[in-house]
Amino acid sequence: MDKVQLPKLKVCLSPALLHLYDTTGAVVVIIDVFRATSTIAAALHNGAKCVIPVAGVQECIDLGNQITNSITAGERDGKVAEGLEHGNSPSEYPPSFIEGKTLVLTTTNGTRLLHMVQDADTIITGSFLNLSAVCDFLVAQGKNVLLGCAAWKDRFNLEDTLFAGAVVNRIKSNFEVNCDSARAANYLYEHSSETSFIEFLKDSSHYKRLSAYGLHADMEYCATPDLHPVVPILKGKELVVYKK
Repeated sequence: MDKVQLPKLKVCLSPALLHLYDTTGAVVVIIDVFRATSTIAAALHNGAKCVIPVAGVQECIDLGNQITNSITAGERDGKVAEGLEHGNSPSEYPPSFIEGKTLVLTTTNGTRLLHMVQDADTIITGSFLNLSAVCDFLVAQGKNVLLGCAAWKDRFNLEDTLFAGAVVNRIKSNFEVNCDSARAANYLYEHSSETSFIEFLKDSSHYKRLSAYGLHADMEYCATPDLHPVVPILKGKELVVYKK
């Protein structure tokens, strides 16, 4: 009897390494825990029509001017970028504010990585806020998966890798995992505590960087599993809620 060939599961720890991975026909998960993919999950779960991720501030402004009932948002160095209306905090987008609106979002790392991916079958975004939904989606697809960490200006970061490890740990029995980055992410997850991801992340450089801007509550929010159980999926230029 022939052995069943499982799809492959890999982790890319930085956008600078993306060129080393073949994403053709794969499901790619964009991960930017602090805070782009957390904000995307929150906005869509709370009723946003869609999220349009863009790389630059000016593109964000221009697109916002063209779309009715839209909000432009994004930060640079922890502050709302000049010319934009709102920031990159998931708590800024409750249903009473975001429902039915289009969020045009630019961030330093996550939106950039999303636009770098070529020839993938599917692109989704992941964060602790939608951890279980992402895992269930990946298993159901039965395709090769690349977990892409947005990192911080191409440098490895702890929070995105920890999330990748949580995904690997949960779904590894359904995939072939012959990737040392995936193994390392899984080991990192196994040394954390799912009941308090934020405690583990308080020693990370990004936590300390954002703490200087008083964003402690934001990061605690972002480290909470399954608050927003949706799968944001890229359709054309828009991220929308995946529906079976």
